[in-house]
Formats: sequence, C-alpha cells, structure tokens
Amino acid sequence: MATNTLAGTSLSMRSLTPQTQAFTSLSGRRSGLISSFGRKNVSFNLQPRQIRLQISCAAKPETVEKVCDIVKKQLAVSEGQTVTAESTFQKLGADSLDTVEIVMALEEAFGIAIEEESAQTITTVQEAADLIEDIIEKKSS
Repeated sequence: MATNTLAGTSLSMRSLTPQTQAFTSLSGRRSGLISSFGRKNVSFNLQPRQIRLQISCAAKPETVEKVCDIVKKQLAVSEGQTVTAESTFQKLGADSLDTVEIVMALEEAFGIAIEEESAQTITTVQEAADLIEDIIEKKSS
C-alpha cells in the first residue's frame, strides 16, 4: 500500500510495505530525491518540456475521391461495397502486399514519392489523401 500527496509543486510517495521500504520526494519544479532505506540515494533534475500542438486539415475532396478510386481498383472492391475516407485498408481486405501496391499506384497517379516510413503509417484512405497533399505541398514549396 502506498500513500501519495500532492500540494503545490511538491509530490511525495512513501511505500508502506515492508518489502519495499522507500521514500520518494519531488519538490520544486526541477529536482527530486529517491531514497531506499539502507541503500544509496538517487537524485535527479527535471527539465521543462515544450508542448507542441499540431493542427492538420483534411485533404481536398477530389484527392480523397481519387484515392478511393485507386484503392477500389487495386483491391478489386465489388461494386456493392463502398470505399470512403474512413475506410481502413485492413477492413477492405488488404494485406501488406496489397498496401505496398496501393502506395505504388498512388505514387504513380499523383507523381510523387512516398517514403517507406510514411507509407507504413497509412491505414485509412483519409490518411493516404492527407499524406499525398502534404507531399505535394512540400514539393511545390
């Protein structure tokens, strides 16, 4: 059982179990101390971190539609099945080879090169369309 307290910029934690007798203290904004009874103390400094907020806009409807058409063609999706921006390649029945073929078809259709790291993160039609527009925008800058 452990007890925790938080007051202002101070945090302390004490273990009450006999097997793990330790005391942890975090006070101020940049320093702390961890001590275990009968063992050496460990101290550390905390570094402030900046928080970044990333805002991205959705791809143009024309781009999404073109990506949907390419995905339909590559996966031979039946006419009764719809492909939307939210469609995942996995739910459409694509395996890893199909995904590679989709990426190659997208590269050819849009005249771009998609890095392997970026290609591995694509799971939906919308993600593919957003990535394509980002690449096109960077290419034209």
